[in-house]
Amino acid sequence: MTDKPDYAFIGLGHLGHHLAARLLAAGYAVFVHDRDREAVARLVDKGAVACAGPAEAAKSAGNAITCLPSPAVSEAVLAGPGGLLDGLRAGGTWIEMSTNGRDEMLRLAGLAAERGVAVLECPVTGGVHLAAEGRITALVGGDTALYDSHAPAIAAMCHKHFLMGPLGAAAVIKVITNMLAFIHLVAAGEALMLARRGGLDLTQAYHAIAASSGTSFVHETEGQLVLNGSYDIGFTMDLALKDLGFARAMAAEFGAPLDLAARVEAIFENGRAAYGGEAWSTMIVKLLEDETGTDLRAPGFPARLGE
Repeated sequence: MTDKPDYAFIGLGHLGHHLAARLLAAGYAVFVHDRDREAVARLVDKGAVACAGPAEAAKSAGNAITCLPSPAVSEAVLAGPGGLLDGLRAGGTWIEMSTNGRDEMLRLAGLAAERGVAVLECPVTGGVHLAAEGRITALVGGDTALYDSHAPAIAAMCHKHFLMGPLGAAAVIKVITNMLAFIHLVAAGEALMLARRGGLDLTQAYHAIAASSGTSFVHETEGQLVLNGSYDIGFTMDLALKDLGFARAMAAEFGAPLDLAARVEAIFENGRAAYGGEAWSTMIVKLLEDETGTDLRAPGFPARLGE
């Protein structure tokens, strides 16, 4: 017997399968569903229970966690036919770990509230490699008592977690952190290109920047994938532009000028036009490589973070 709550987990992609695996490792009962049957099978091998759909998983668990690629998918999984709200009982909780705009998050929470389902927003930040290591950070919005009741499960998935305020607050800070990451990525690419064109050894330049006041988390992580040439960050151009669009909308609503972010959004539009929406967001640096005919390869860097 255990006093730990059970959870349905819907969305076993790059992030979700690591988060669900951390829950299983911590002794939680997890009921999973995803259209990717191989992803489901990997979690079943670790002790999860496979379910035919979101409603079945939610009914079995009583609480549900989602980690999905877009607000449209979140809405379909939550409120569509056979969705979570067809299975969750009144008094259950939906924990949304996807990245949504504030207004969208509040609207979806309203649909859940109509059925008596409580909601926490819990987007994560730090990257897939940190999720795999259990070192990712959760940004939480919602009622304090509800947060406290689910904090042990959040802590099992995430090394750090911050209650940012009521519902909607986490959406704002998550969009801010992603906006900064994309700005840093473009800046890191320009810095590496300047180093290369200036005749510097790129390996030494990378380490010098990492030890300097000019470093960033993005330089130290995604910069390695650029130097390797794999660009394999597990996050796409489409997702980057979705988040930059959220930032633009928030800026208009709050009256906060975002001149630099607007320029970065335009650069990412160029990146999507050049390489497609499913290209890794890190390939934004390839625009510079193609423009100058100069690659940014250097030995000794991994094809994927954590390798």
